[in-house]
Amino acid sequence: MTTTNSTMPISARSLCRLSPPRRLRVATLLLPALAALAASCGGNGAATRGGPPPVPVTVAQVVQKTVPLSFRAIGHVEPIATVAVKARIGGELLKVSFTEGQNVAAGATLFAIDPRPYEAALAQAEAGLARNRALLAKADADATRYAGLVTQDYVTKEQYDQIVANAAALRATLAADQANVDNARLNLGYCTITAPVSGRTGALSVKVGNLVKANDDKPLVTINQTRPIYVAFPVPAQFLPALTSRREDGIKVSATLPGGESTTQEGVLSFIDNAVDPGSGTILLKATFPNQEEALWPGQFVDVTVILGEEPNRVVAPAPAVQTGQQGLYVFVIKDDDTAEMWPVQVARIDDREAVIASGLTAGETVVTDGQLRLVPGAKVAVKTGAGSGEKQP
Repeated sequence: MTTTNSTMPISARSLCRLSPPRRLRVATLLLPALAALAASCGGNGAATRGGPPPVPVTVAQVVQKTVPLSFRAIGHVEPIATVAVKARIGGELLKVSFTEGQNVAAGATLFAIDPRPYEAALAQAEAGLARNRALLAKADADATRYAGLVTQDYVTKEQYDQIVANAAALRATLAADQANVDNARLNLGYCTITAPVSGRTGALSVKVGNLVKANDDKPLVTINQTRPIYVAFPVPAQFLPALTSRREDGIKVSATLPGGESTTQEGVLSFIDNAVDPGSGTILLKATFPNQEEALWPGQFVDVTVILGEEPNRVVAPAPAVQTGQQGLYVFVIKDDDTAEMWPVQVARIDDREAVIASGLTAGETVVTDGQLRLVPGAKVAVKTGAGSGEKQP
């Protein structure tokens, strides 16, 4: 019987010439050698690659600090007062004493209407008043004289009564004449139109030389009072108890314009509506801002933060560090050996910048704020540094 030495080289062709039982025996003898060779090759490849590279991430420190107890809303800037200035009399517009868009003070002259027709009407009314005043003086003298004559039967009682009635009628006419004079003087005063409130003027609707009508539908100009100014915003009705309980102490409100925190204005809550909107479940609030530099402009939309108080010694992490998984909220914490570990956390509240942590973190921990998608527990990390790292601090 011919035997095959397992240590001798065997080609694929010679292996195929063997009978099936002998072929199975040779393959069985060769398996340990092939397995050792595969293990040797795999080990050398792993050593050559050196394992997966570290994951680049951005990190930030968890801190402990005093944080405001607040909530946010979207607000709409409104003027304290909006006045549509109209003419109370008709006539030719002689003068405009301001430029469009100018700030004017209350009582400042805005327009001048031709006063000559109204000066003439006042003079006419004053003349009628003087005439009837003289007639009344004559009637009073007649009544005094006739009072003595009637006692001596020089005139009849009927004549005396007529004289007294004439004096009374002239006295009433004199009162009407005085009212006409006052009305004419008032109309003459309406020829000069002044600003009823301090504020910024809008566009003019009528130019000098045009005729204006009394109480026209279209105002001559509109004035918006912008210093101070309102910001109106709706909030969910669930905040109403906290607002009403702290209102007496003064509730601070900040408004941030599109463009960053450098445009944040500080004000105080000044109005809480007297009813909740049943359709939206919100209540309208208004805050008053000094707006001395007029950073807030009527019609703008702003981000409003209502500050109800402060909470000391709260643990705060950057909002991007908090992730949502199947088991709830978690963060990746960087350990001393530069590996990432997943920690579950409880969040008291969170906004777009920072999260107030109720449990799960302590001050001083280093958390990942960017790069979480490539991380798994135990993965090595490489912290990005420099201006382009996007590192955030709470």
